[in-house]
Amino acid sequence: MSCYRWIGILVLYLTHRDQFDCKGGGFLPSYLIVLLVLLAAIILALLVIVCVSMQGTITNPGPRRYIPILIYIRTTLYLPELVWAVLGAVWVNDESEGCASSIVNTITIAVIASWVFLFFTIVAVLTFFDPLGRCTRLNFVTSRVHNLESSDSIQAKSVAARVWEYRLKLLCCCIMKDADNRSAFTNIGQLLSAFFVDTDLVPGDIAAGLTLLHQEQDKSEQSQDLEEVACTIPQPQPVAEELDIELENSAHYMQYAVAAYGWPLYIFSHPCTGLCKLSRNCMCCRSQFPEQDIVGGDQLGCNFNSMLQTTGLQYRDFIHVSFHNKIYEIPFFVALDHKKEAVVVAVRGTLSLEDALTDLSAEHETLLVDGVTGESLAHKGILQAACYIHKKLIKEGILNQAFEVVPEYKLVITGHSLGAGAASILAILLRRSFPELRCYAFSPPGGLLSKCLADYSKGFIISVVLGKDLIPRLSLGNVEDLKRRILKIVAQSNRPKYQILLRGCWYEVFGGDPDNFPSELDDRQQKQLTQPLLAEQNLMGHRSASYTSIADESPSDSPFHGPQLFLPGKIIYIVKEPSTGSFCFSQAKYHASWSDASSFSNILISPRMITDHMPDLLFDLLKDLTQEAPFILCPTSYIAENGAH
Repeated sequence: MSCYRWIGILVLYLTHRDQFDCKGGGFLPSYLIVLLVLLAAIILALLVIVCVSMQGTITNPGPRRYIPILIYIRTTLYLPELVWAVLGAVWVNDESEGCASSIVNTITIAVIASWVFLFFTIVAVLTFFDPLGRCTRLNFVTSRVHNLESSDSIQAKSVAARVWEYRLKLLCCCIMKDADNRSAFTNIGQLLSAFFVDTDLVPGDIAAGLTLLHQEQDKSEQSQDLEEVACTIPQPQPVAEELDIELENSAHYMQYAVAAYGWPLYIFSHPCTGLCKLSRNCMCCRSQFPEQDIVGGDQLGCNFNSMLQTTGLQYRDFIHVSFHNKIYEIPFFVALDHKKEAVVVAVRGTLSLEDALTDLSAEHETLLVDGVTGESLAHKGILQAACYIHKKLIKEGILNQAFEVVPEYKLVITGHSLGAGAASILAILLRRSFPELRCYAFSPPGGLLSKCLADYSKGFIISVVLGKDLIPRLSLGNVEDLKRRILKIVAQSNRPKYQILLRGCWYEVFGGDPDNFPSELDDRQQKQLTQPLLAEQNLMGHRSASYTSIADESPSDSPFHGPQLFLPGKIIYIVKEPSTGSFCFSQAKYHASWSDASSFSNILISPRMITDHMPDLLFDLLKDLTQEAPFILCPTSYIAENGAH
């Protein structure tokens, strides 16, 4: 950006240097020359920072020891840049009369660019600046073993929690402040501060570690013999029939989970025709549905119209539709499915900032259930969302209203992502009143239920997971394990970070052999690794909890150490078969099998970790699987080859 501004101003000065004879024009030559010098100094400082930052490795920052000084030099240049932006704004407003329009327009663009750049810089500093850096360094230096229970450490963690809470409030300033919001910000701040308190990695280090982990995982997958994981082992007939039935049911009820997302997902799934189809009938859909049975945020009726389009139901088949959305309060609808003779409760997944904060409230909370012995725990944010829907369904008589119309129907609860987690806990809450209910949870969050509740839910909940989807593997324990693996692989890296990131980008976009991206240190280089990480301490010196865990792999000092939470119910795992045929004409094949929650104990790094979570993709695959005759059932060995390590 600075280079483009410098070139543009230089061209302006050289082109119009003989035309500065307008009112206030005498000021322009000096203004432009100083601005050119200032931008040149900024560009030079940035180039030096880039060159120096490319030296050394992640674990050997010695060659980068002058980076803080260079950053301070660059920071001091913000003050004259701000002064010159003010002078430019004053000139454009007061003294530009009579000057050529090209000169005025160019100066105006330069001034606007300066203010935009300064604004985002201030926002970035307020968001990412860590005021605990010095305290953290002193805390590490004064003791060889970092005592997490010391008074200084407790105070540092308290301050860190407040810092993260402040960052969340800054990023979420558009959300209305109430008691639930403040409580969520506090809980999430404590969680994030606990995760980052004992690490010295910057975002670039984490990105490099993720890149190396992806390559290591691909090496592990390629090392397995494909003939050993071919789908040749027949499944027992009862198991095959049960999977056949549940896949067909999943494909049917997935349309309700997709419909709960409303018009955004409908237009995303139908980019060419979606907008036209919805705009035709939005207002009439809104007017034909009873006002008292639709709640919140659908003034134009587009959400409801998309539900009709996705499910194929009629207006009269919807009992209650709620688009009300706050932290711990998520949209849902209740409809009558005459094809399957079911009253369907569909819960929406994450689609707003409030939903994301509900997801991030990931501490565990007790969920007592009759007949379940042992530690009964659930994800706090999702549990509160499920309790909100449970209260609406029971206390407001929504389910009674539905079963008065169709008393012989069964109850089915469904949802995707956050909606799948809330649907699963809602099913547990309603199980006593509706013993025949079924729940279909698509791509549910991983850290949802304790072991005893997960086992209890296997009798009435079916979870469906696709490939390397991140969300079903996203639990506090798995995130802590990922942090430990990143620290370990970063400690083994002997390449500059920029090389790792550039090679990683090439690998993600164009592929290649992961063996061409080595990361291990040889013995000689390992002995030379004596420089402290980020100029604070030796990564291999075991002075912090995270560094100790690299050596002994023990999570006992982890701030996330606690009860492990699992996916709900019985799990159908859908994986992609290795491609065959030419690149242009190869057709992806998918296989489904029963899996176990232990298969999702690691986070897998892959470009598909996000795309495999998309509800429209899972919906299409479920329809394709049920249309095949027969679809292929794979043994556990095939699951392991495709990422369930």
